[in-house]
Amino acid sequence: MWADKDHEHWFFNGRQRGSDGAGDMVAIVDDLGACYAADLRRVMRATEAADMGGEQLLLCDVEEQYFDELQPVAPVSFQLRDGALLLRVQNYVEGDESRALEQAIARVVQPYLNRHRMWIESLSVDDVGPGALWDLAVGFHAQGRVLADLYGSGTDLVELVGAMVTGDLTRSTICDLVRGGHAQLLIGQPEGHWLEAKSQHYDLRTEGGQISLAQAVTRFCNAEQCGVVVVGLKTRRVPGGETIHALSPMPADPLALRRYQQALDRRVFPPPDNLSVEVVPTVGGTLILIDIPPQPEELKPFLVHGAIVGGRAEGAFISIVRRRGEASIPITAPMIHSSLAAGRALLRRGVLPPESGQSEPTP
Repeated sequence: MWADKDHEHWFFNGRQRGSDGAGDMVAIVDDLGACYAADLRRVMRATEAADMGGEQLLLCDVEEQYFDELQPVAPVSFQLRDGALLLRVQNYVEGDESRALEQAIARVVQPYLNRHRMWIESLSVDDVGPGALWDLAVGFHAQGRVLADLYGSGTDLVELVGAMVTGDLTRSTICDLVRGGHAQLLIGQPEGHWLEAKSQHYDLRTEGGQISLAQAVTRFCNAEQCGVVVVGLKTRRVPGGETIHALSPMPADPLALRRYQQALDRRVFPPPDNLSVEVVPTVGGTLILIDIPPQPEELKPFLVHGAIVGGRAEGAFISIVRRRGEASIPITAPMIHSSLAAGRALLRRGVLPPESGQSEPTP
């Protein structure tokens, strides 16, 4: 990334971009892919030193053929402030300006920022008509950071704050709301394909409790979608399923995290990729948050060492389950055999077996 000698145009991977007429440069999101934050900071500093503006890079989320510098811009931009490059996120929400809203936004974004090695540089909330405009400037260390990744973090923050205000949730926003101390926003949400709530700890001192925990996790590992298990939420049965209706925090237990991790290590095979188990402090106690991201197809099916048969724990058995809506369904013998046969065929002949009704390939 570079600027021309007059600092009137910037170049992103060879694409020329100019100003919006008010001193801010404008580019499109696709320009950011192979550009680094340190390079943008260098260009912005040089443009500012030449007294040509350049203190802010605005972004349009449009395709190249529809782009011009006067189009509406995205809520995520980059700003140079006192020589430091910042990620700036601005968006409108329904609600009045208040110190409480500012504090709520700060609290809900902080866990996300911590995980991504970022911090709040400034945050303000101002009245705009019937709602409020929040303006968040995020600091980060520029070295090695890709602009596209930083832009993605900005859009995550927009979704996260929006979910806090409106209650529209995804797996990632649920995790961040719980981490940010806003688990109460889950009240009224249904259990479903990717969310399971449990009011009390699994009894991990028993074989049955360990198996139940392992099955809860592998249901999501084997499903088409990822999932979240939150321990410490009460549910209520309603027509069509169950909804979360109250928080049920558990007393703080310094050994809880280790017990959950050890039970999953002992009972689940293969180990799920990027699975996280966290103890989250909340008013009145703690919650357990288990985040199960999408798993590679080549690792499936995930097995549980043990099964619940007729209400009894059978430690010598192997169980395989997956999630469908609020229910769990077993993986059938034909499905298991199909996976095993495919693997054996690849090992022996380097080709998959034919679909049912098709002939064998000719050598």
